[in-house]
Amino acid sequence: MLEDRMRAASSPTAWPAAYPKGYAVVDVETTGLARDDRIISAGVYRLDARGEVEDHWYTLVNPERDPGPVWIHGLTSDVLEGAPLFPEIAEEFSARLDGRVLVAHNAVFDWQMIAREYARAEREAPVRQRLCTIALSKELGLPLPNHKLETLAAHFGVVQQRAHHALDDARVLAETFRPSLRAAAAGGVRLPLHECRPLTEWTDRAVPRQQTAGYGSYRQTSWRPARKRPACPHPNPGRYEEGKRLKQGMRVAFSGDTSIERDLLEDRATEAGLHVATSLSRLTSLLVTNDPDSGTSKVVKARQFGTPVVDEAAFGQLLGDVEPASEG
Repeated sequence: MLEDRMRAASSPTAWPAAYPKGYAVVDVETTGLARDDRIISAGVYRLDARGEVEDHWYTLVNPERDPGPVWIHGLTSDVLEGAPLFPEIAEEFSARLDGRVLVAHNAVFDWQMIAREYARAEREAPVRQRLCTIALSKELGLPLPNHKLETLAAHFGVVQQRAHHALDDARVLAETFRPSLRAAAAGGVRLPLHECRPLTEWTDRAVPRQQTAGYGSYRQTSWRPARKRPACPHPNPGRYEEGKRLKQGMRVAFSGDTSIERDLLEDRATEAGLHVATSLSRLTSLLVTNDPDSGTSKVVKARQFGTPVVDEAAFGQLLGDVEPASEG
């Protein structure tokens, strides 16, 4: 009987057939967190279907601008000056991502940074799905006090050697993802996969060279979608009330990962006549999040202010029947 169970466990049929065939565990270090910030280094560990390491890759990237928080990532302008530009490493990066699920810690951030860099290079990243290790740890119910990478690493006994170094962070993530993936497979857990839609519209705005203390001169570029989101023309009618319709002019904020690309979801809200807010205040009508128990600043403020909260699926249904604004 024991031998039968061992054979079953090692049999390919014992592994969930719906699980992906390969993964690219990714970490990127950046000049900051905004939409016009740039990638300055990237690390990728390629894993097979069961989480075994196939190979790894690392590169620096010249952002052509201030490197940002050097005290975090340790990459100075001098270090990055001779590094390749993103278009020069895009093809090799693509080879590491192609046909695989992108795995990252807070995957929506890494994906959006990568998608923007490819858009600037007038290319598309070959990524169609992503998996966030924070979401996976929640699906597995891991007893973690928080969802920092170092906490996840400690839980699985993985030693971090160089925190905020893209290759070492990717290694740590790969080593914590493997047991998580196997636990999910053993428990029949559905993996929290999200669709990735490459950006196809972009514009670069050149900014004159500036002098920044400690960094020297640099050329800064700014990325934003070519189709700019217009200001909401309707007055704010107040908060959303459960069981009722959304009304044009309501202020809607988003927090956390979404299955539909965030920019597309915000565009749908704008087209319905809603005001998309980048922050949450007492005037916010509704917060949309798939993780109402997270500790993000928007979720915390929503609790403090009593702001109504719905998930992405409920919001999608509400968008189908938005009440016209009361003008005049």
